[in-house]
Amino acid sequence: MTSTASLPSLQTQNLREQALVALREAIVMGSLSPGAHLAEVRLASDLGISRGTLREALRQLQQEGLAVTDGRGRLHVRSLDARMIRDTFRVRAALESLAARTIAELPAPAKDSALRSLEKALEAMSAAEDESLHVRLEADVEFHRTLCRASGNEQLLKTWEQISGVVRMSIMFAGVERARQNVAVARHREVTTLLRESPRDLEVRMTAHILDVLDDFDLELDD
Repeated sequence: MTSTASLPSLQTQNLREQALVALREAIVMGSLSPGAHLAEVRLASDLGISRGTLREALRQLQQEGLAVTDGRGRLHVRSLDARMIRDTFRVRAALESLAARTIAELPAPAKDSALRSLEKALEAMSAAEDESLHVRLEADVEFHRTLCRASGNEQLLKTWEQISGVVRMSIMFAGVERARQNVAVARHREVTTLLRESPRDLEVRMTAHILDVLDDFDLELDD
């Protein structure tokens, strides 16, 4: 008889993922407001999970930048300010522009494969258009994750993941209507077109594509 003692608990993994999705949505969509204390006992009780499972989900939220600790080590929902939004989008633009240039310079078979993965992500975005704004936002995030992953640069992808939470919050910071516009499929199809054509100014145009979103925010910050 084969022992299954070393196999992970599917139920525990599923609960952890469900908790992560629920908490992420609550933070991004504002049910858990910026600065709110993420109290383990209360959250574990609300979600019906153990504190150990909750801690695993909270660690992921920290890695994504959605949760931060204060001077006393207590975990809170991140609060955004103008500088953080602007700086995060500048880093995002640098990462995704590099990803785009890397993909554009791949040999034909590898580039075609990358474009197919992006087209698949676009199809998922199209399928989500009648879903909730949060579902659409997550489809948007997955498109950009796919772009970074397709570059084959693991450090680039890892760095992008670390700002993905702030990017989510920033998109919603601009308001519901502007968020809907920013996660529109048409905007993202422009990216695949750029990659397919691979113009000499690809990185400049990718940077502009990402930083244009900052025009939707009321950011009062001197350079």
